[in-house]
Amino acid sequence: MPVEITDLNLFADIARRAIECRIKRVRKGNLVKIKARTRRYLYTYKTTEDQLQDVLSKVQCKKVVDVDKEIKSGKT
Repeated sequence: MPVEITDLNLFADIARRAIECRIKRVRKGNLVKIKARTRRYLYTYKTTEDQLQDVLSKVQCKKVVDVDKEIKSGKT
């Protein structure tokens, strides 16, 4: 089960050591989930579409994948 983090500073710390970060937009509302995969756990952080760029500027991840853009372009 994924672990939900509500503190941005803690999530930024975790994302620094993550293998990959994924951005997933939820269909209902203006919600965006950022998922950080580490060797042991999957951590999630919820934010709004408006605050996404601010959050991504604080989060330094090795590899960032926007899942919705990949699906639209036909890549799997």
